[in-house]
Amino acid sequence: MNAFNADTRRYVLGVLVVVYTFNFIDRQILSILLEPIKAELGLSDTQLGLLSGFAFAAFYATLGIPIARLADRGNRRNLIAVALTIWSGFTALSGLAQNFWHMLIARIGVGVGEAGCSPPAHAMISDYYPVEGRATALGIYSLGIPVGILFGFLAGGWINEFFGWRMAFFVVGVPGVILALIMRFTVAEPPRGMAEGRTAEAVQPGVVDTFRVLMSKPSFRHLAFGAALTAFVGYSFITWIPSFLIRSHGMTTGEVGTWLGLILGIPGGIGIALGGYLADRLGGRDTRWYLWVVAVALLIGVPFAVAVFMVDSASAALALLCLPVMLGNFYQATTFSQTQGLVGLRMRAVAAAVLLFIINIIGLGAGPQAVGILSDLLAADYGGESLRFALLAVSLVNVWAALHYYLGGRHLAADLAQAATR
Repeated sequence: MNAFNADTRRYVLGVLVVVYTFNFIDRQILSILLEPIKAELGLSDTQLGLLSGFAFAAFYATLGIPIARLADRGNRRNLIAVALTIWSGFTALSGLAQNFWHMLIARIGVGVGEAGCSPPAHAMISDYYPVEGRATALGIYSLGIPVGILFGFLAGGWINEFFGWRMAFFVVGVPGVILALIMRFTVAEPPRGMAEGRTAEAVQPGVVDTFRVLMSKPSFRHLAFGAALTAFVGYSFITWIPSFLIRSHGMTTGEVGTWLGLILGIPGGIGIALGGYLADRLGGRDTRWYLWVVAVALLIGVPFAVAVFMVDSASAALALLCLPVMLGNFYQATTFSQTQGLVGLRMRAVAAAVLLFIINIIGLGAGPQAVGILSDLLAADYGGESLRFALLAVSLVNVWAALHYYLGGRHLAADLAQAATR
């Protein structure tokens, strides 16, 4: 029995969307500022890839699991508020960096703080919303990704134009502390299992137990690695396409922030919402389509993504980018929604953290880093165009990702039925 009315559920979801928006503003603002930071601090593409990839992802992904375990037995609202304060503070401190090591420490701090956001948020949403509307609710929550990128790119691009890259970090970091107070004092912590009329287990399963349950399910193995490979492409694009547009097409940070922010924000947001809606609609008729809808979307997007890096016009590249951005976000809602249904109530935050660990180590960690290394390796042959060909090669990885979503869909119904008996 749901103890909260619809208005309360909508308010909580709205606050969590804003929190997640700040999560991605603070995470991705670095992408639009890579070129001015590179020029001032004298960094290589490999170093930039480390700052935008593994420096953040290693701590974000690794700490997410113990933090999620804490969330499964403690107050998730309070945990999110503390995490928000930490990552906002380190975002602001990024503006004080004088060298690579200063920036590295700041990025690690952002990763540590942001580790405490999504796992408890996913678990809270799953307790506020019943299974038939969960993919849609998590899809709405995931709108924080494109909206955060939109505002991060707009703010970072134009603040850099007029005040420099350091001021951009200060401006986006400080408001997060105020939002943390709103989260702490206006959001209610829901009882576990409320949306399903279930009662949480008296004893919380261990991390190893949760991991074993997840990895025993073929559907999870495929959806997790499919999501990780999709994120490998997505984070590579988000991180490096701003630099590609600046280097290959001569755009300014303000222009890139505006156009790319709008593309990642609007088509990206449509993709998340539409992907969640279609997954709920088609998956309700045939469970396999909860994952198959992602496979189809990814395959359609690949040729358009390749074309982005083959045209000579900036306007053509930006226009072509719209469809792969939209389709590449179809995986967000249904991937996390189905993971929540594969485990017991006191496993949900840890399950989300395990999924995020796989996604972020492979996607956020390895993706931008791989592009940076490949760009440096290709520079001897392609000069200033090396980044173009590095990104083109990475775009093909979505074919591999689509295969995993297809295979995962074939096992999903049986795995969900087994989990429902736990």
